[in-house]
Amino acid sequence: MLVLSRKESEKIILGDDIVLTIVRVSGDRVRLGIQAPKDMLILRHELENQGLAVETNTNTNSTKNSKAA
Repeated sequence: MLVLSRKESEKIILGDDIVLTIVRVSGDRVRLGIQAPKDMLILRHELENQGLAVETNTNTNSTKNSKAA
């Protein structure tokens, strides 16, 4: 894992088309701005499993609806 120290308004470039900008640092919180292609999924880690569960339920419901039709 790469660990960097950054100040407000400083940027980190990932690959050719992703830019992270430190928007604000306040106490123990950091506000990030993310510039990335619109087709790229950006998801907070704590929501990752919830998102997969929603996607799985949606796929399951679609399959059930297809079989019922």
